[in-house]
Amino acid sequence: MTDQPHPPLNPPQREAVRTLSGPLLVLAGAGTGKTRVVTHRIAELIRNGTLPEKILAVTFTNKAATEMQQRTAALLGRKLPKKPEISTFHSLCVRVLRRQIQHLGYPPKFAIYDRGDQEGVARTVLRELSIPTTSLRPGDLLYFIGRWKTASIAPADAASTAETDKEHLAAAGYRRYQKAVKAAGAVDFDDLLVLAEDLLVRFPDVRRSEAGRFSHVLIDEYQDTNACQYRIIKSLALGHRNLCVVGDDDQSIYGWRGAEVAHILRFKLDWPEAKVVRLEDNYRSTAEILELANRLIVHNRTRHAKVLRASTSGGQRPRIMQCQDEEDEAKQVVNDLRTRLTEPGRQARDFALLFRTNEQSRPFEMELRRSRVPYVLLGGMSFYDRKEVRDLVAYLKLLATPADEIALLRIINTPPRGIGQSTVTALMEHAVRERRPMWEMLSALPPELKLAPAAIDAIHKFQTLIAQFQRRLEREPLLTVVSDLIHRIGYKEELARVYKNVEDQQSRWAAVEELVNSLSRYQQRAKQPDLREFLDEIALGDRDDTEDKESQLARNAVALMTLHSAKGLEFPEVYMIGMEKGLLPHHRSLTDGGDAIEEERRLCYVGVTRARERLTLSLALSRMKWGKSRPTEPSQFLYELTGQTPAQSKSAGANRGSKPGLKMTHHRTVPRGRRG
Repeated sequence: MTDQPHPPLNPPQREAVRTLSGPLLVLAGAGTGKTRVVTHRIAELIRNGTLPEKILAVTFTNKAATEMQQRTAALLGRKLPKKPEISTFHSLCVRVLRRQIQHLGYPPKFAIYDRGDQEGVARTVLRELSIPTTSLRPGDLLYFIGRWKTASIAPADAASTAETDKEHLAAAGYRRYQKAVKAAGAVDFDDLLVLAEDLLVRFPDVRRSEAGRFSHVLIDEYQDTNACQYRIIKSLALGHRNLCVVGDDDQSIYGWRGAEVAHILRFKLDWPEAKVVRLEDNYRSTAEILELANRLIVHNRTRHAKVLRASTSGGQRPRIMQCQDEEDEAKQVVNDLRTRLTEPGRQARDFALLFRTNEQSRPFEMELRRSRVPYVLLGGMSFYDRKEVRDLVAYLKLLATPADEIALLRIINTPPRGIGQSTVTALMEHAVRERRPMWEMLSALPPELKLAPAAIDAIHKFQTLIAQFQRRLEREPLLTVVSDLIHRIGYKEELARVYKNVEDQQSRWAAVEELVNSLSRYQQRAKQPDLREFLDEIALGDRDDTEDKESQLARNAVALMTLHSAKGLEFPEVYMIGMEKGLLPHHRSLTDGGDAIEEERRLCYVGVTRARERLTLSLALSRMKWGKSRPTEPSQFLYELTGQTPAQSKSAGANRGSKPGLKMTHHRTVPRGRRG
């Protein structure tokens, strides 16, 4: 919903905005103006005398944080000498750690490891423990470590929670991994939350100092918080109790990455004096679409009662499209979409195809290409995952933190400078034996290594190069130093050497230029530009794909994405693909049952509420599995959406007076009473 001066806030929105003290839970249904309420409330606090810098607002993406800051400034109509602190959880935790991490034995100038850095450490750990990759791959180790950290399980405690042989191996790797990362003066992305929580819980002085910075705390998307984030929030708000949380339990879809819907469900138990405000007026979807959404979500047992109401009546009835198989499904959907594109005012960007799993997109991509309909598949490679960007960021990391061995090993011979793999291996093994940082050893090479004179000369030149640019950073602008470094190491020439295709060279050099551009933009907005701060921004932005998503959606193309990726977006016309048992709900949830099915139903609800004007639900009567065509069963959610479940009469919230089953656009209808 766009934040405009008109229409005015509706009564529940106004109540939420004007409740300025004490705990407040704002249950904001899909399309009900959540961001508008948060920004108006921040502006109202400032108008009523709260110092802007005493307000903390936390959300989950950099884009949402920037948008909140801009909207708040626009509402106040003046430039504030100091601003509210509006940021993501991870950005907040970085600031806490920069001020306080020495209490945990880390250096204040710690590096933040990205996924590539983590994989490098994981490979080294598995090699040191003599664990073959057939037993445990680096990615597996990182998966277990991430899961343990999300649950706030320390390395020493991981073994007691391990059940399988693989988990026991991972627990041993976790201990070694955490020691290696800490020894390098670094933290990984999960550590940002875990260590911040550790500081706030274990050190009362730190908690008082950090909590005392704010008199009001606002949390956006509260249903997406994990246990660690929950305890951080509680530590910061417990003293003044001016905590406002905004969210929708019906859109809690990230349980697989640690989010706990229980936090928003039990808010009144945690904060007994809390006021609860429900936002139920939907400004996005038609009444026909919302009728389906409401009918579906009442089947969830654990939820706050709420009903979405359309701001305008009527609209086109959603349809169910049945197809023979996945190829037929792609043909029918794309043919329908092409017909819709001939309507006046319709553009490719008005359409979204949503599916449960990534692999479902393949036949649709083929059919869209065949039909010459432009499309964009969201969720591709992040800008910061590109090799050329990772190479140059490694140089910047080494300038900022010479102890960063992952960065050092990546670029010690990139571009090639005569330091071969045998030399690097000898240096690394000696550093491990002597328990010394590798960078420290480069300035005094041990004679017993018996390195070739050419290798010794190359090492000295490399170290001189880094030291020279470190000194330049102290007195010259960041942009100048980094641009000169890129040219000095001959990176453009290296791209020409490695990639023979001219277009490939150009696209990779364009990525290098974009990295320099992002540094330039940072330098312009920062009061005191600092390389470490820029690297922090990169590390945090790397996990937030919103910027990539926005640039992709700016193209005039049909959007293909998973239901998880669609959260927070809206489109005039939506096709929900593969409404079949085993796809949605996913087969894993059918095994787990209970809470897992409820989360799948919320995911379906999120998909339905992405549509503004027109919604089509499609299913195939058969699908290929392991090379053979197998019959499918319709999703139970289709029955629930259309009011055709046998349990309809028993469901307390079922719409008894609702319209009969939805019109089908193909030869076979979903049979009444048959569960999917």
